[in-house]
Amino acid sequence: MNNKIGSTIKTIFAKLFTLIFLGLAAAIIFSLLSTVTQGILKGTDIMDIFLSSINTGIIGLAVFELALVINKEYSGDEEEEGDAVASLRRTIPRFIGTVCIALSLEGLIMVIKYSQLEMAGNLYYPVAIISSTALLLTALGLFLHLTRESNSAPTKT
Repeated sequence: MNNKIGSTIKTIFAKLFTLIFLGLAAAIIFSLLSTVTQGILKGTDIMDIFLSSINTGIIGLAVFELALVINKEYSGDEEEEGDAVASLRRTIPRFIGTVCIALSLEGLIMVIKYSQLEMAGNLYYPVAIISSTALLLTALGLFLHLTRESNSAPTKT
């Protein structure tokens, strides 16, 4: 009985957080469309509009992905609740992948922007972002390597 109540509360909160993050993702996309429309109507440089739009779109995608992860992991059936590592191996790579794409694009956009504005002294920031992304991907690979399941028994040579 107590486990059923806890499961119900967990499902309610998971659905609530899923709706909150889906709403935030929708608001970010609405903001993106509004910014693009206003920029085009005002005659702003089209390259500036689309560079900032990429940033906003990727953030919206990351928030949407977070909502999907929360919905899948916390409001589903309780059949695999005991294996937290398997659950993490299923969801973390997808979310970290989205974050890494966002960080990589942000770093590349900053490189392009600083190159166009001849602000080479500020290239430390995008290099730090891209290096952090590489470190994050390395950590994800290490996590996946250390938590892999041994599908076969060790062989003797």
